Amino acid sequence: MHEYLGSELLNRELSWLSFNERVLDEAADPTVPLIERLRFLGIYSNNQDEFFRVRVASMRRLVQLGKASRDFPEHDPGEILEKIQEKVLKLQEKFSKIYSNCLIELQREKIDIIDHKQLTAEEGEFVLNFFTEVVSAHIVPLLIAPKNPFPDLKDKTVYLAVKLTSKKNNKLKIRYALIEVPVNERVSRFIVLPDFYNSGRVRILLLDDLIRYCLDEIFFMFEYDEIQAYTIKVTRDAEIDIDDDISKSLVEKMTQGLQKRQIGRPVRFVYDKDIDRELLSVIIKGMGISKLDLMIPGGRYHNFKDYINFPAVKKELLNQNPPQLFHPEIDRHKSILNVIRRKDVMVHYPYHTFNHLIDFLREAAVDPKVKSIKITLYRLAKSSKVINALINAAKNGKEVIAVIELLARFDEKANIKWSSMLQEAGVKVIQGIPGLKVHAKLALVVRIENGVEKLYSYIGTGNFNEDTATLYCDEGLFTTNVEIGNEINKVFEFLKDSFKRFNFKHLIVAPYGMRKRFKKLIDNEIENCRQGKPAYIHLKINNLVDENIIKHLYYAATKGVEIKLIVRGMCSLKPDMPELNGKIQAISIIDKYLEHSRFVIFANGGNELYYLTSADWMIRNFDYRVEVACPVYNPKMQQELRTIFDIQWSDNQKARIIDRSLLNPYKQQGNQKPVRAQVAIYEYLKQKTRPI
Repeated sequence: MHEYLGSELLNRELSWLSFNERVLDEAADPTVPLIERLRFLGIYSNNQDEFFRVRVASMRRLVQLGKASRDFPEHDPGEILEKIQEKVLKLQEKFSKIYSNCLIELQREKIDIIDHKQLTAEEGEFVLNFFTEVVSAHIVPLLIAPKNPFPDLKDKTVYLAVKLTSKKNNKLKIRYALIEVPVNERVSRFIVLPDFYNSGRVRILLLDDLIRYCLDEIFFMFEYDEIQAYTIKVTRDAEIDIDDDISKSLVEKMTQGLQKRQIGRPVRFVYDKDIDRELLSVIIKGMGISKLDLMIPGGRYHNFKDYINFPAVKKELLNQNPPQLFHPEIDRHKSILNVIRRKDVMVHYPYHTFNHLIDFLREAAVDPKVKSIKITLYRLAKSSKVINALINAAKNGKEVIAVIELLARFDEKANIKWSSMLQEAGVKVIQGIPGLKVHAKLALVVRIENGVEKLYSYIGTGNFNEDTATLYCDEGLFTTNVEIGNEINKVFEFLKDSFKRFNFKHLIVAPYGMRKRFKKLIDNEIENCRQGKPAYIHLKINNLVDENIIKHLYYAATKGVEIKLIVRGMCSLKPDMPELNGKIQAISIIDKYLEHSRFVIFANGGNELYYLTSADWMIRNFDYRVEVACPVYNPKMQQELRTIFDIQWSDNQKARIIDRSLLNPYKQQGNQKPVRAQVAIYEYLKQKTRPI
């Protein structure tokens, strides 16, 4: 084992909070259109929810069990929870200031977010009618009484905690109740009020305040002199407990586990700081909130994740994204299989349209020469065209095998539905592998040509999801390379029968070889450096927290290997330690699109090696998931990846420097011209193609 700076690691939880602070900073950036800034507040809030549901919940369980994290056993979970609480409270203050500034700027743009006390008579009448016709059917008051069990409050849901006070006959009588704020497909969190006075201003009422305005309508059966309402929200442990009953199918166990998740252990409780203290005490006691649960006093409103869908009331306050591009080699009115047969094609989302992949699957579904389609599915669009194509293929007599991961966190319910739908259509569904998550992004079409099977492969860094493909930066490679196709087929054979083991010469496959192969490639750079050959590693990834791999990167840097890292999220590596002699540099880019692609370039002594991969460099990806890294052999495709990496590395508008301070300083522009990577990459690809 190499000597390395093992203790010099950033805790992954604190690094993640630093990442989410970068997201929050986008909401404060005056160059970001105002409504997009509000949506970044929503993204930040949603991220925080998931952080508590998953990471904080895990740390809490470790504290209760008296164990350390498997990622970093030297980090005490109790101490980390204390640091998390300290950081979260600071971020809450920062969030409140940014939101207040956004409200002021909205007013300058003639957009007012008002409360129920600011409604005019005409607006009040409109609100009452809207409540009666749209909202009231979704309102179910939950009365809190000593004799009744305390209601089970749903995860990530805003409630109004209501206090009804009666002083009839000089006798004080107090009732408490809870009302869910019912945001769903039919009821928006934001009610845009009619402009009754032709003022030219947009007035928006939050659903919380609409309900406050209508409390008399809800509690008309009670006598009271005063009514008060405060918002609260609980975040629960998102771990799904699956029992060991062998008589139940995995789907049955998952369904029961999902039901339990809604009432899992509380890990965070956020409440209006002005809430009645007695009412707060009743809620805390009723919910069984303990000292381990993070209690956060907040403002009047919670669940800012809804701001992701803030109404687009003024187009000039939104991103004006350019149209997506057709790939220059592909004509949508002609066969995409014919194109891929002649040459490799690499698409870059969201700059290129995801329709190329949909067309690939649709053509395969109807082509009489296509024998089979195999695909791995992790997260899918709400109305998935991918699923439709697979169902059509099965109806057309193709053999269709879909590996669908039921344990894709927060997509479990949807994937159970897709699994059932595919099975009903005649698709052979493989519902993951016990003990492993299938995270690889693969599709394989087998076509009979001149009596011989021809393999058409697709390898991606992102999900088969047309919704996120307009927002996430990902890469996808279409190829008929025989060696790659055969090895992808081996991956599907393994997924069908996990007892089989295969050797892979071209693909790098987790969990049985990826860690070892990447370590070997890092060691190869160390040896090349010793021999005076070009030696560097350029890595673009979402998360870098695997201690063993970080050890190798540290060691490589001390031996002179140049390492450039573009890491969107968690990074436990500290690039700026003096011992590394400046050989490791790391940046993170947060912009209007989510940087999701993963690829790595090794100098290899001057003959560069390129790999697209589905895997982040984390313990779970190397050891507990099925992941695939695919070599990119085509020189033209290699040059595209090289150019994209170099453009991102030169970003001096949205790039932040990752260092051990976690202060997220922007990369300095100096005398260089401004470079905003996502804009520059679009222009680079646009030169080669035409817009849709």
